[in-house]
Amino acid sequence: MITDSAFRLAEDTEADLTALVGLHDGAARWMVRGGIDQWKPGDKDAEHFRRRIGAGEVWLLEQGGRAAGGYELWWEDEPAWGVQPPVAGYVHRLMTDRADAPAGSGRAMLAHAERRIAASGRELARLDSLSRNPRLRTYYEAAGYRVVGEQPVKVAADGSRYGVLLLEKSLV
Repeated sequence: MITDSAFRLAEDTEADLTALVGLHDGAARWMVRGGIDQWKPGDKDAEHFRRRIGAGEVWLLEQGGRAAGGYELWWEDEPAWGVQPPVAGYVHRLMTDRADAPAGSGRAMLAHAERRIAASGRELARLDSLSRNPRLRTYYEAAGYRVVGEQPVKVAADGSRYGVLLLEKSLV
């Protein structure tokens, strides 16, 4: 069982930034091998994670002294959800090391994020998932999330456009 003691906030250090980029690129390579058209290796560099560490929370899941997973927790997400009252936390870039992460790590990270959100006094966990990725939708629905809408034209940092499903889970 993965406990909260396995999680720590990522820091703006070379080691943590390298670990986060490695987790992202490893997850992206796994997606590409599996025919999932979503993340691409090299899409998120150290500067991306440095900005996210400065703007919110980035968490690492550590197992055996190594980063086995990580995720970003945002307190607003206007590109996908528009302007919203402060009732939710937004989970992004849930990623595991497919070779070293214990079974259930993704769910453990979601549960950790949900506890962080609830502890902040917010009642909803939200995330978005690429509209054309039915496997990920099924994964999140099995974790208790429900589709509450769609953002057909989300604009990425590089200016590309894509559609996302909006999913949320009540924490009360």
